[in-house]
Amino acid sequence: MKKKNIAISLGVMCFALTIAIVIQYKTISDANKVTGSNVNSELKTEVLRWKERYEEIYQDLDQLEKILEEKRKLATSNDDKSIELQNELRTLNALIGTIDVSGEGVIVNLADNSSVTNQTIGIFDNISNYLIHDTDLIMLVNELKNAGAEAISINDERIISTTSITCDGTVILINGNKISSPFTIKAIGSPALILGAIQRTGGLLEELYAYGLVSSVSQEENVTIYKYSGVIE
Repeated sequence: MKKKNIAISLGVMCFALTIAIVIQYKTISDANKVTGSNVNSELKTEVLRWKERYEEIYQDLDQLEKILEEKRKLATSNDDKSIELQNELRTLNALIGTIDVSGEGVIVNLADNSSVTNQTIGIFDNISNYLIHDTDLIMLVNELKNAGAEAISINDERIISTTSITCDGTVILINGNKISSPFTIKAIGSPALILGAIQRTGGLLEELYAYGLVSSVSQEENVTIYKYSGVIE
């Protein structure tokens, strides 16, 4: 009888344990399903978010490409407005000295009078009068500008708004470069206006002629002046 009770008790315990295991397994299985469902939902949401972002970026890129294409067409168009803007840009570049320019103009050649020495000049004369100075070049450049010269150079040194012309011993500094006699001054513009301005009575050239410092003054149909070789701030 005692053995029978023990067997019944063991049977009940085993049955209870089996039920507990089944319940625990089902609970874990249900939890995993819920967790998996949540993970899948989050992944789907993230994928949709990135897809929307990609579509927005693609639309922006497409819009930018259209704008760029319009700019290209405008830059390469041959309409009157475009040609006018290109001409204005070319004129401005010529004025500030960033491009080579050619056209009719005047060339003036100056040089120190090497035939004069301290022994051949008069007692009240000064040998420096027979030399080209920085002030002479500055005055000539100003006269050329006043006469409407569009571009000026001295020994191929382009004269721009920031150009300095200074004396440095026996040489002259133009744009920081040493220049010595002889000097070739080129000016592009109306030859009639330029010659009328620099060859007027009482002008600079008249004085330079008197000291034998002018080698030649010529009107040219094609004068080339090179661009400024330095850096424009």
